[in-house]
Amino acid sequence: MAFDSNIEDLDALGNDHIGTSENTPMRQDAFKLNSEEKIAIIKDDVRHIMETLGLDLTDDSLQGTPNRVAKMFVNEIFGGLDPSKKPSASTFENKYKYGEMLVEKNITVYSTCEHHLLPIVGRAHIAYISNGTVVGLSKMNRIVDYFAKRPQVQERLTIQVVRELQDVLNTKDVACIIDAKHLCVNSRGIRDIESSTVTSEFGGKFKDEAVRRELLDYIKLDTKF
Repeated sequence: MAFDSNIEDLDALGNDHIGTSENTPMRQDAFKLNSEEKIAIIKDDVRHIMETLGLDLTDDSLQGTPNRVAKMFVNEIFGGLDPSKKPSASTFENKYKYGEMLVEKNITVYSTCEHHLLPIVGRAHIAYISNGTVVGLSKMNRIVDYFAKRPQVQERLTIQVVRELQDVLNTKDVACIIDAKHLCVNSRGIRDIESSTVTSEFGGKFKDEAVRRELLDYIKLDTKF
């Protein structure tokens, strides 16, 4: 009975989309296997799932599905688990002495809910105030993409993006806001297709109400061309 109770507690935690750690939970032996070995194992697991569901894997349309899913898991949607894929984010001296807020908004977010392995789709808005260094604009997009490509909780993703840019830029003055739809809410459970989730992390000067308001005003600007 204790085991059943524990399962119920874990189900409740997942259904409520509650995260337990700021860092992505990883085993110490996470990289004992290389990508090819992981793909081979996952392929067998996917095949077993499909067969258990009663699908006929001799059908031409389904034969390649286990291999495709395994490669997608390892190389694409969960590629951000591999630290070797972390984008290098070279910084440059702020020679033009730009001292105001820099905002990169509407960054596409494609991630995966760690509770149901269903997509999270939305937009991220990042801002920082230079402390003497700047980072290439595309690097901010790549940092979001790297941390998004793993089983995630949106709150954790928001924090991880900010922490990474704070380290890269050597400043606390970094902020991130993410607005995203969770298909585990939109397509199952309550099945509310209209709702989205907004999370934010404000560091340094962005904790000041006036600075935070300035950021929010920039995000509202119509920049369609």
